[in-house]
Amino acid sequence: MNNSDRSYGARAPALGFTSDNIAGASPEIVEAMVASSVGQASPYGADDLTARVELKLNEIFEREVDVFLVPTGTAANALCLSAMTPHWGNIFCHPASHINNDECGAPAFYTNGAKLVAVDGPSAKIDPASLRSAARVKVGDVHSTQPSCASITQATEEGGVYTLDEIETIGDICKASSIKLHMDGSRFANALVSLGCSPAEMTWKAGVHALSFGATKNGAFAAEAIVLFDASLAPEMGYRRKRAGHLFSKMRFLSAQIDAYLTDDLWLRNARQANDTAQRLTQGLAGLNGVEVLGATRANIVFCRLPSAVIESLHQAGSKFYHDRWDANVVRFVTAFSTTFEDVDNLLAHVTRAVVAR
Repeated sequence: MNNSDRSYGARAPALGFTSDNIAGASPEIVEAMVASSVGQASPYGADDLTARVELKLNEIFEREVDVFLVPTGTAANALCLSAMTPHWGNIFCHPASHINNDECGAPAFYTNGAKLVAVDGPSAKIDPASLRSAARVKVGDVHSTQPSCASITQATEEGGVYTLDEIETIGDICKASSIKLHMDGSRFANALVSLGCSPAEMTWKAGVHALSFGATKNGAFAAEAIVLFDASLAPEMGYRRKRAGHLFSKMRFLSAQIDAYLTDDLWLRNARQANDTAQRLTQGLAGLNGVEVLGATRANIVFCRLPSAVIESLHQAGSKFYHDRWDANVVRFVTAFSTTFEDVDNLLAHVTRAVVAR
């Protein structure tokens, strides 16, 4: 069943398009949380729900993986990077990446001083040739931090999606340079359904060693999974998670969310809904005079350029979105699992009226 046909209760069209983390939680996840609150369960991840999540992720990724649940994406990213990078290491990332801009220095804090090194590229994707060059700089020079890890974001903060070939190329560069590859999968499901590939193809088969498997932006309350494809990272990760304060005593409440998220492909259905509504928005904007859609919509993020009068009119109508952060009059709209076609059509109607009234 498409989410646009699902009842979330009678409501006026949603006006918020700032990000997908403003949405609530999927009903299935709400129900799972309530059900998990009854009775007793072993603490610290020794419960049946956590074991079931691990088995499901093994099946999804077509191999045995090590799983560590945490409540936030920042924790997942920083803990992964800390296990993959020595204190004197370099972490290569895009300048627009979340770890570089939006985590308050958490990667440096958790790694005890590793250095983020920005490697640019279009659509917030690391350019492979630039990464290859960066990974060769001052290797073995005791006076310099050393290439240790690369982190890519799938889908990116600008709505870009790495193709399988692009991930594999970066994976090959990392292997040749003896560095680890991390994937920030805050919007992992959105990228996956966009590519129409398998989780295995988008990760370990392409050279990824560790994944931050996001759920919060796609229907969970607050739950992310660190998924390790390199088993050598697992023993250290257990201690790092505990020392960082992210080993939940009542782990079943994180596990209940991820378990429901993975059941009956809820995670994929939610991502398709977010992507489909973004496509509907893009198509609606593309035909309007004075509106410029910027780039292709690969996942659930839409960038466009709107006249100032239209932006002001939308704000007056109650619409919420980010603008002018990237360039003058550039607007970002983000759809979520709970965004309906009616929500999008309402936004498009406001844009259309504002364009005509200019």
